[in-house]
Amino acid sequence: MSSRLLRRILLCLALFSMTLPVFFCNTPGAQSDDGNVPETSPWRNVYDTSVHYVGMQTCRGCHESIYQTFIQTGMGQSFGFASQEKSAADFTPGHALVYDSALDYYYKPYWTNDSFYIMEFRVEDGDTVHKRIQRVDYIVGSGQHTNSHIFSTNGYLYQAPITFYTQKHRWDLAPGFEKGASTRFQRLIQIECMSCHNGYPDFVSNSENKFNLLKTGIDCERCHGPGSLHVLERQTKPLVDTSKGPDYSIVNPRRLSTELQNNVCQRCHLQGITVLNDGKTFFDFHPGMKLSEVMNVFMPEYEGAQDKMIMASHVERMKKSQCFIQSGKMSCITCHNPHVSVKFTPRMQFINACQSCHSGASGQHQCTESAAVRTTKNNDCVTCHMPHNGSIDIPHVAVTDHFIRKRPMADSERSKITAFLGMKCFNNDKPDAITMARSYMEFYERYAPSKELLDSAILYLGRQSDDEAKKKQNRDYIRACFLLKDYQKVVLYAGVLQPEVVNDAWTAYRIGEAYYQIQKPDSALAWYQRATEIWKYSLDFQNKYGICLLALNRTPDALKVFQFVISENPNHISANTNLGFIYMQQGNNAMSYDYLMKADALDPDYEQNLINLAVWYHNNQKPQLAHKSLEHLLKRHPGNEQAKAMLIDLERN
Repeated sequence: MSSRLLRRILLCLALFSMTLPVFFCNTPGAQSDDGNVPETSPWRNVYDTSVHYVGMQTCRGCHESIYQTFIQTGMGQSFGFASQEKSAADFTPGHALVYDSALDYYYKPYWTNDSFYIMEFRVEDGDTVHKRIQRVDYIVGSGQHTNSHIFSTNGYLYQAPITFYTQKHRWDLAPGFEKGASTRFQRLIQIECMSCHNGYPDFVSNSENKFNLLKTGIDCERCHGPGSLHVLERQTKPLVDTSKGPDYSIVNPRRLSTELQNNVCQRCHLQGITVLNDGKTFFDFHPGMKLSEVMNVFMPEYEGAQDKMIMASHVERMKKSQCFIQSGKMSCITCHNPHVSVKFTPRMQFINACQSCHSGASGQHQCTESAAVRTTKNNDCVTCHMPHNGSIDIPHVAVTDHFIRKRPMADSERSKITAFLGMKCFNNDKPDAITMARSYMEFYERYAPSKELLDSAILYLGRQSDDEAKKKQNRDYIRACFLLKDYQKVVLYAGVLQPEVVNDAWTAYRIGEAYYQIQKPDSALAWYQRATEIWKYSLDFQNKYGICLLALNRTPDALKVFQFVISENPNHISANTNLGFIYMQQGNNAMSYDYLMKADALDPDYEQNLINLAVWYHNNQKPQLAHKSLEHLLKRHPGNEQAKAMLIDLERN
């Protein structure tokens, strides 16, 4: 094969890129306000934007005893630096090894002094042919159920591919990394994840996953709201006698209505498909608000799924219970004291909560079970009526099922899912049509890429008024058509827009990608650029912007973009590949090889980099290595037609 032909193929392939993963969350805070007037509250730290967070150590100054018990709870232990003290994992040789059979990688977690590492490696014919070592910076989880692992690269957070499951005392692939779905070291930890698994961080708002500062553990103000007003008044005004009435300078959840109490907990213990309201971010909910003022949380409803549950679905399950439906007063803190760990809570506290409603006038239980059977269960209501149940989203974990039933299903009675019924919102009985449409699109992107979901989304979008459609800048139709890969229609909807009036980075990206996919990079460029203006530190958007510049032969500009990406994250695989390509085109073989080999060390199966390496080897009279690179590519990606054609040409020559 001639060098000219190889370079022509390479240029075509280097500019080709699949669309970015579509499971990212909807853009927080990028749209105009929906015009709703906020509700008022007697609690003065709820809506007053001048009230700010002061941190748990400030709270500790007056509430030391509560602080000491709270930091032992699952919330207090939710997030911490990677240390041997924090880790609940077993690192002995018989336990600390995970094999991903789908992608053919081994993972070994280990400590070197006080530093925690995960080594990824591959073995072929008895030899180690790939090894990547990644230091772990943070451990997520109290260790009651799991320890997951996060690493930081210049503030950009990513999840490591393995998790320790404490109940089964075993290492395995992280949730969502099974069955060939592993993204290895590239899963972004975005603000939606971090805002529930930890205290509010200092987040770089024009990014997807960059953080300036992380706290260690959920803190007091997540349940009580920002505390600066309370601190100021306690320093400058007489104490409030709370035995006689509330101190309205800071929320006390026990004094909220039942609905608002549950809304505090629902913020994180109602896990599902979260749809932010326009103009809202994941930071905007304060205790004392209705959660629906900021977001709506949906769950898919299935026929035959009554016994199926996900890990953090406590509130959704509780709301199915007759105890909740009939009482009108049941909240999470009916049973739980958030300041005390479940591990240290007397069992009688939970039993007494049941008996507070389920006792007759004589004080006897209204339980139909025989006394003999109740005795074997120590008269423990929870054991029978709220048994542990497996989680369908987190393997190797069983948690208390908060769907309280007279007779929970036995294993032999468990049903099979037979039909998808639709999306149901669990914190708002009447979500609007646009919000419903977004729930279907979110579910499609994250979990179930079924066209029927997009059909439902478009059906709901058709119910919005023309004014609503205009107000949203067509972004929902653009999103739906983009997911359908109907790029011509995306371009049609975008035709009435100018990049500078679009304030949503994902909308700008989708329009740019649609133009690019219909081979109009000149029209795509301004939209990619707009996406990077809104989210400067979205490195994937920057990378796509650079690829578009390359397609327009603006190589010096593309070089600057890829260098920016690498300066932010030296381990960005595609940017390393693209830099290797540019330097190869410029005849700088040494720098080209360095970048290509860096990408290869990060991901030995990355298709574009393997093709680039094959061209580099061919250009530098190393045909055997070029052949080996293409053979490896086809072993891992047997459908790559370009590699097949290049291999045939190499064999002819």
